[in-house]
Amino acid sequence: MKPLQGVRIVSVEQFGAAPYGTMLLADLGAEVIKVENAAIGGDPARKTGPYLLGTNDSEYYQAFNINKKSVAIDLRSAEGKAALTKLVATADALVNNLRGDLPAKMGLDYKTLSSVNPKLVCVHVSAYGRDNERASWPGYDYLMQAESGLMHLTGEPEGPPSRLGAPSIIDQTTGLTAAVGLLSAVIQARTTGKGCDVDTCLLDVALHQLGYVATWYLNEGLASMRQPRSAHYSVAPVQTFPTSDGWIFIMCMTDKFWGELLAAIGRTDLAADPRFATQPLRQANREALMGIIDGELKRESTAFWLDKLNGVLPIAPVLDLAQALDSPFLKATEMIQTVSHPAKPTMRVLANPIKIDGERLAQTPCSPYGADTASYVGEMRATERAGQR
Repeated sequence: MKPLQGVRIVSVEQFGAAPYGTMLLADLGAEVIKVENAAIGGDPARKTGPYLLGTNDSEYYQAFNINKKSVAIDLRSAEGKAALTKLVATADALVNNLRGDLPAKMGLDYKTLSSVNPKLVCVHVSAYGRDNERASWPGYDYLMQAESGLMHLTGEPEGPPSRLGAPSIIDQTTGLTAAVGLLSAVIQARTTGKGCDVDTCLLDVALHQLGYVATWYLNEGLASMRQPRSAHYSVAPVQTFPTSDGWIFIMCMTDKFWGELLAAIGRTDLAADPRFATQPLRQANREALMGIIDGELKRESTAFWLDKLNGVLPIAPVLDLAQALDSPFLKATEMIQTVSHPAKPTMRVLANPIKIDGERLAQTPCSPYGADTASYVGEMRATERAGQR
């Protein structure tokens, strides 16, 4: 039995942020009923290429929607509003990732729906929030990376600002944040009998990822800058290093690991070098230190250093995407699973990163567009019209 079995979530969602969060909950056993816009033929992600699955599905879409049910509803129609009311009457939570000004206008907030279901938790995932001058603004992941300062901190010091390499990192961390808020509020509602509104937004989550560099600036006025070779802001040596045939990342976060590195490269003499005697000094003299370590590590291959240092100090190879996903370690840990999709019977997907009692969580593709409408709310004329487009 999965831990969230018995939890019912209705989600008015599209693209990345909310779908990622509700997918995590669906993997954990929640019944997630995805409400797709019948007026436009469903979540636009279904038609996002280049790899389509039949006529109204795609690999992109499935990456955010595993284990969900699909109902097609036009929420702007009277019929659609009645259908949503029927769904939320028995739900624990209603999620949306609409523009911040739309939930109240469309009746998707707790104030509107508490009379239907007093225990309902209404989760709002927007770009900038619902309670400020930007509530009506549309927004996407990359815009938040730009405005939060994350792009300014990413890349080489002399290069242009760059977004993070992960294609939807702010969407996904926002979805995860929303999932935590949802579960917390559902626990409270089951205790008190009263639901509530839960809000999170892309910009707030992006800013929260600044972590300690934000704390440093807010309290000390220190504006951190891009570091060479993805180096740590205050600890050295913690960065990428070249080998004879590639790159590795080494993290000497403690004096113990610093000593292990010196022993491995045959330079224990550096322990007595006054430039590198303490962690602050190693950081202050990082450029000189980097040149010395570079020279030693370039003498051997990546495989040599991994064989010598794995389990001794924190080290990892810098892999390209194919190398990362083809790693035998992923097969050993079952991090990649195969699911049967009607258009691709052996579709490979990433497993949920959570294990329960040591087991990976079972996964199945999201239902075809609108396939579950009749079983949840009955036949919908809007669904039929959308299907004829």
